[in-house]
This record gives sequence, C-alpha cells and structure tokens, in this order.
Amino acid sequence: MKLSQYKFDLPKELIAPYPAENRDESRLLVFDRRNGKIEHKVFKDILGYFREGDVMIFNNTRVFPARLYGNKEKTGAEIQIFLLRELNRDQRLWDVLVDPARKIRIGNKLYFGDDDALVAEVIDNTTSRGRTLRFLFDGDYDQFKAALYKLGEAPIPTDILGRKNEPLDEERYQTIYAKVEGAVAAPTAGLHFSKHLLKRLEIKGVGCAEVTLHVGLGNFRSVDVEDLTKHKMDSEQIFIPDDAVQIVNTARTKEKRVCAVGTTVMRTIESSVSTDGMLKPFEGWTNKFIFPPYDFSVANSMVTNFHLPYSTQLMMVSAFAGYDQLMKVYETAKAEGYKFGTYGDAMLIL
Repeated sequence: MKLSQYKFDLPKELIAPYPAENRDESRLLVFDRRNGKIEHKVFKDILGYFREGDVMIFNNTRVFPARLYGNKEKTGAEIQIFLLRELNRDQRLWDVLVDPARKIRIGNKLYFGDDDALVAEVIDNTTSRGRTLRFLFDGDYDQFKAALYKLGEAPIPTDILGRKNEPLDEERYQTIYAKVEGAVAAPTAGLHFSKHLLKRLEIKGVGCAEVTLHVGLGNFRSVDVEDLTKHKMDSEQIFIPDDAVQIVNTARTKEKRVCAVGTTVMRTIESSVSTDGMLKPFEGWTNKFIFPPYDFSVANSMVTNFHLPYSTQLMMVSAFAGYDQLMKVYETAKAEGYKFGTYGDAMLIL
C-alpha cells in the first residue's frame, strides 16, 4: 500500500468542531464486511448488535492537560509546548514538543503562567521539533503537578478544529471510563459511550475488558513516506492485564463477538498475541503499525471514528474493513453528511 492511496477530499464542514450534545447520540454507520451492507443508526443503537457473552475491549487511559502556552526569555516570543513524556520525576525532566521550535536553543528559559508561575530550561534537543525541559520548581512533586495541571489544557487538535479549548472540553475530551493517567490525546472511539449505555450493555450480558495504551503524539504524526513499509510509529506504553486476557479469550473460545473500541485498542491487543491467536498479558511498549494486508487475530469487530486523509488510523481501519470497501463506505459517509475527526460520528464494523 502507498500513502497516496489514502488521499480523499474532505470538506472542512464535515470535520466536527464540537461533540454531539449527548455522548451516545452521535450518528453510527454500521458496516458488515461479509455482505457490504450499510445501515445508518444512532450510536446507542449499537446495543442491538451485541448479545450475551460478547465482549467489548476499552482503552482506559486518561488524558492529562498536556498543552501549555508560555514565553521565551528576553524576547518574550510566544511559544507552545506539548508535554509528551515524564523522563525523571525527581529532576522534573520532560520530553516535549515546542512550537515554534526553530528559535529555541539549549540553555533558553521558558516562562509559563501569570507571574511566571513555572519556569523551564531547555537542556537537550532530541528531534527537529522535540526538546527536553527541566522545570525549575521549588515545591514538592504534588505542588509541581498541581501547577502543571492549572496551567495546562486538554490537547484537543485545535489546528484541525479551528477553535480554542473551551470548558466543555475538560469533561468531553475524556472517556467516561478513563482511569489510568498518561495519554496526550483521547482514544476518540470511546467518547461515544455514556454511563447509561454501558449499564445497558452490562445488563444484556456483554462483557467489558479494559486495556491501557497511553496515546502519544506518534498516533497523530503525519506519514511522510510513500512506501508504508518504511514508516515507523513512535512507541507507546501499553498494559494488558490478566483479567482482560481471561475475558477476551473466553469469548474467543466460545466464538462470541469481540469488539475493539478504537484503533488504540486494536493496536494494543495485536501487540501481544499467542501463536494460536489468543491474547496474552503484557506490560511494556508497542510501535505496531497496522496497514493492509494484515491478518487480525483477536477482535472480529471494531468501533471507530471517521478518520482524516493520510492518517495511520485510516490505514489500520482499511486493513480491517478492506481497503476498497472502506473507501466506498467513506464516500457514502460523506454523501450522508457524517462528521469526521476527534468529535465526529462513529462507525461499527462487523
């Protein structure tokens, strides 16, 4: 597969700047891979496609407020940093992306917040845009994290949505089952689930398995090679606990429906599979990049959003749905006015 095969026209008005008023009332396109059938539903109708003994797998990562705005010393130039990874808790070291990066040098000090509540020093240039910062903070670790959280904001992709963060995003840019802090971006397929819908699934006997993938910026980094085999994903931390393995493998043994809720879940579970196609416990890192052709081992259905052109998420979904079929489905979705992107509508692939 080539990068150019993932180009399609997407009018800006089809990219959702805001979520649906209620989480489970976004639109849902249901696509059956076996016969090509397409149905148009509301997301809470997903309940009708699952039976007792089926399992849904969720990513329980929690987004932290990773975007901070500040100023460079002396010049006062405005800068934006994106917290990627805490490197050393005691030394307050963080890997970050800086924008604009070209004028930031080792030794520069960056100031954040009113009265320069936080100060950071650039100590390393890690990539063309990346830097390592040491935050200069006198308080204890809890006070430091509180300062970061006060100054930071939810890192929704404002460059795509064309708007600033708003109070609504603090709640809506988290899944309702988010528990384990560590993501710089939300697993967006899970944003459609409400507490009420999860309860109805539970009452129906649909199992719930939770895994963790701390979504990093690599999930959204652009692909800049035409030959997809040459693209390298950034590593992201994952955790597949024993209880999730047991729930999923029991359903697989009984030939039940196993649904990956989102591309992050699919990447997680495909990163730790036994030779007989069963899920295995795992704690570590994955840089798995899935694109056609690919044989999926664990899930036989998935929930996903409508993704943007050239994105790695689109490539994965095309491997699961079939490239030609997915491109036809996307044309139908555009014609029907489905919303794309982070806050867009959803798709159930059976």
